[in-house]
Amino acid sequence: MKFFGRATFLVFGATVVALVLGTCYNPFLKEKGSGSGNGGHDNVTVNKIIYPADMVLVKAGSFSMGKNLGTGGYSDETNFHTVTLTKDFYMYKYPVTQEMYQAVMGSNPSNFTAAVSGEAGTPGKLPVERVSWYDALVFCNKLSIKEGLTPAYKMQKADLSGTSTNPADWGAVPSSDDTRWDAVTMVTGSTGYRLPTEAQWEYAAKGGHIEQKYDFAGSDTAGDVAWYDVNSGSKTHKVMEKAANALGIYDMSGNVYEWCWDRYGAYSAGSQTDPEGAPSGTDRMVRGGYRDASAGYCRSAYRGSGNPCLRHYSIGFRVLRP
Repeated sequence: MKFFGRATFLVFGATVVALVLGTCYNPFLKEKGSGSGNGGHDNVTVNKIIYPADMVLVKAGSFSMGKNLGTGGYSDETNFHTVTLTKDFYMYKYPVTQEMYQAVMGSNPSNFTAAVSGEAGTPGKLPVERVSWYDALVFCNKLSIKEGLTPAYKMQKADLSGTSTNPADWGAVPSSDDTRWDAVTMVTGSTGYRLPTEAQWEYAAKGGHIEQKYDFAGSDTAGDVAWYDVNSGSKTHKVMEKAANALGIYDMSGNVYEWCWDRYGAYSAGSQTDPEGAPSGTDRMVRGGYRDASAGYCRSAYRGSGNPCLRHYSIGFRVLRP
């Protein structure tokens, strides 16, 4: 058995940088196209998976990370401390969907595969799940390469001849914890997609620069914003069916847990600037709760973790760009 946050699951197998607009790829530049017939998105001449309208600007700022135990919470949500994020980023407004994952990876590993028919090109799809943290790294770099961006992640090649940002050089995705894959690093100055840090995730869930003091991502009432044990029917649901938070970001509470970049570790006792998690350890952070979790697990401050090889039908992910 594997302890995943405070819930138990079976294990299957064992620096964000500022984007200078105008000098490198701008996700808000309009692509060529007819502007119709694609669910409100422009038809594009490139093989694009993520559309500019689906990226939300999250401006730099400071926020209170964690939960004050005086009003309830779990012990690993403290210390309640101030975190400052010094760089803006673009957060994807909903989790990566099954159709997106299929388009990039060529397969759909999800357990809940009852995709909505007749909505190609729109966000009205189910979130992908049963993806490991390792799978998410491959997706991010493949998507970046597909869209002409510089990939965010670099690791040692499978043949040990050097390092590479091309997942084709990394070898098969491990089904158990792997030290070579665990040693992956971020490419300084890269423009491509990546997983949010835990701090970026919580900052965005709490409304970012438009701070919202809610328990959940956009409300104090779980049912307004989350699919969870009370209302999900024990299945995932299409993204964007619940209300968004103040930034216009959806599904950060419930539906599927979301992988973050960071290794699991205790919070700092003092203020932090641009934290990226514990310097060592195996497990990686997951945030947000999932369809069968109680409301307490879907709060913006709740912390979970899992082995990076874990592929479970409760876990998906979303991406961001600098």
